[in-house]
Amino acid sequence: MTATRMKIAASDGATSAPFRHFLELDQVPAKDLRAIVAEARRRKSARAGLPKGAPDPDEGLAGRVLAMVFEKPSTRTRVSFEMGMRQLGGSALVLNSGDLQLGRGETPADTARVLSGYVDGVMLRTFSPETLQEMADHASIPVVNGLTDRSHPCQIMADLVTIEERFGRIEGLKIAWTGDGNNVAATFVQAAAAFGYEMVVATPEELAPKPDIVEAAQRAGGRVSVTTDVNAAVADADVVVTDTWLSMNDPDEVRQARHRLLGPYQVDEALMAQAKSTAIFMHCLPAHRGEEATAAVMDGPQSVIFEEAENRLHAQKAILLWCFGQL
Repeated sequence: MTATRMKIAASDGATSAPFRHFLELDQVPAKDLRAIVAEARRRKSARAGLPKGAPDPDEGLAGRVLAMVFEKPSTRTRVSFEMGMRQLGGSALVLNSGDLQLGRGETPADTARVLSGYVDGVMLRTFSPETLQEMADHASIPVVNGLTDRSHPCQIMADLVTIEERFGRIEGLKIAWTGDGNNVAATFVQAAAAFGYEMVVATPEELAPKPDIVEAAQRAGGRVSVTTDVNAAVADADVVVTDTWLSMNDPDEVRQARHRLLGPYQVDEALMAQAKSTAIFMHCLPAHRGEEATAAVMDGPQSVIFEEAENRLHAQKAILLWCFGQL
C-alpha cells in the first residue's frame, strides 16, 4: 500500500478553501493532534447542561453536509458523527455500502468524485486501507478514516481525550494494551511519539501489530514495545486497554483458535491489580464480558468505558473542524 498521508488541497468549487484529510495519526503533526484533543475537551465543557440536539453557539460547520459511508456497521461511529454534525450546525447522510454503487463494483475513485459534487465531506468506515486511500486521493473534499483494518484514528483521539480528562496529562504515562494487536492497538502505537506516552503491547506473537507500524513509531521517537508477557506489560501501568477478540463474521474454527490464543490475556481483577492503584481500564466497545475482560473489571470503579464512548462525539467534532481548516 502506498503510504497513507495527510492531504491538504483546495476544493474545486467557486468558494474553494483549504481542507485536510484525517487518515492516519502518524501523518498528522503532533501539534495538530494535541490541538484536536484540547478542542474536544473545550467543546465538551462548553456544552454542559445543553440538550443533546441543541447546536453549539458558534455552529462551526453550519450548512455543511457529511456523507457517512459504511462498509462495516457501527454504533458509536455513526451516532457520534451524526450528532457531532448536528451540534456543529451541519447535517449528515448515512450511506451503507448496499445503498451505493460502491457496493456493486464502482471504484472508490469514482465514488469520491461523485460525492465531492454533492456533499462537503466524507467519513468512510471500511475494511481495506487501500479503499480509504483511493477515495482520499480522488476526493476534492475532506475524507475521514472512520475505521479500516489497519487503523482507527477517531477512536484513539477519543481515548486520549478520556485519558487527559482523568490524569490531567498524557505525556509520561504508561499505556498497556493486552490482547489482539489489532487496528486499535496499532493506532495507539502510531500516536505514542506525538503524545509522549510509553506504549506496551502484550499479545500472542501470531496477533502482534504490523511490524512496519511499530518500527515507524519507534523511528519517530515513540517509546513502543511489544511482548508476549502480559504481566510485565501491565505492571505499574496507568492505563490498561483491551478490545474484543472476535470479528462478527469469524467462523467457529477461528473463534476457537482465538480463544485459545487470547485466554491468557484476559483482563481480570488480578491483572488490574498489577497496574497502578490509580489506573483506569479502557475498551472501545462493543465488549464481550467474560472474554477479553471480566464483568467485574468492565463495570468496576476503574472502568471509564462509557466516558470513553461519549468522548467519541467530542473528538469527532474537533476532527471535523480541523479537516475544514477551522482549528
